Amino acid sequence: MTPSENIRRAVQFEKPDWVPMTFHIAGACWHHYDQNELEDLIEAHPRLFPGYKRKTHPYRPSFPGYQTVGEKYRDPWGCVWETTDDGITGTVTEHPLADWSAFDDYQPPDPAKTNGQSPLDWGLIEESVANARENERMTSGGLQHGHTFLQLCDIRGYENLIFDMVDEEPRLWKLIEMVEAFNLGLVSRYVDLGVEWIGYPEDLGMQVGPMLSPEQYRTFIKPSVRRLMQPAREAGCIVHMHSDGDIRDLLDDLVDEGVQVMNLQDLVNGIDWIRDNVKGRVCIDLDVDRQDIVPLGTPEQVDALIREEVEKLGSPAGGLMMIHGMYPGVPLANVRALMDAMERYMGYWT
Repeated sequence: MTPSENIRRAVQFEKPDWVPMTFHIAGACWHHYDQNELEDLIEAHPRLFPGYKRKTHPYRPSFPGYQTVGEKYRDPWGCVWETTDDGITGTVTEHPLADWSAFDDYQPPDPAKTNGQSPLDWGLIEESVANARENERMTSGGLQHGHTFLQLCDIRGYENLIFDMVDEEPRLWKLIEMVEAFNLGLVSRYVDLGVEWIGYPEDLGMQVGPMLSPEQYRTFIKPSVRRLMQPAREAGCIVHMHSDGDIRDLLDDLVDEGVQVMNLQDLVNGIDWIRDNVKGRVCIDLDVDRQDIVPLGTPEQVDALIREEVEKLGSPAGGLMMIHGMYPGVPLANVRALMDAMERYMGYWT
């Protein structure tokens, strides 16, 4: 069974051969760790990194402007980004519509040219999709991270946006329509390319609770996101949704929108809560801890965490995927333990 077919089976609860596991190494890691040690770990885990080829050293990936220290990067929406660490996505420090007086002349970017943060070459994307199809890999596309709610925050500023919702500011509806039309242009292009998987990444949670009330989400955000997912659902695409933070109060609304795969954080939401409220309803794409056990615990605790999550959230039928995003600050002994555990327990149900 190919990895792509295994993922499809996991999503559709059709008895995959293994729990799909993804280990993502953030670009910033390449200047925070000894590169040879990092690559030794990668090469020692071929199930997580199949076909990996060692990099030419010294290796330094190129970062987009919003991940480069010392630069102020203005994205196509007019938002200005700054970061404090190369390879880590920065923060918007200038909001183009911090004052509504600029709204009349405000123009959205063109989805034929950009995803809203970086340039896009749809010719190259089409070639990439065709190549993936020819090689029996999953064909996928998706919106930029923070496509709707966070995009509105970036444009207006978080506090301004929440007050707009409370005040029922009429111009907010026009801005939402503008953002939705842009996003729909991206979704439609991916649907036209015939991709199998479309992602809708959008952080909605804080450490405790969501960033907006459930009522605000249902009024201002949910209708737009539902319309954005509709073309993908109608085309038979797998609909994947990501959110960091505590999204327990929004989970029913997210599932109601048509999400098939829900990528949510483990310890912030609670493993037992996820088991009791998400397992079996949609495929869980579990975001493995980056705040507690993995950076601060022992290798034994890291192993126990992954085993517990596979035992409680997985089943022979499928419905579980797992992903970890490695960022600077995690001891390499814990990185090794996590990689070992992900490879060890991916076959737990076979």
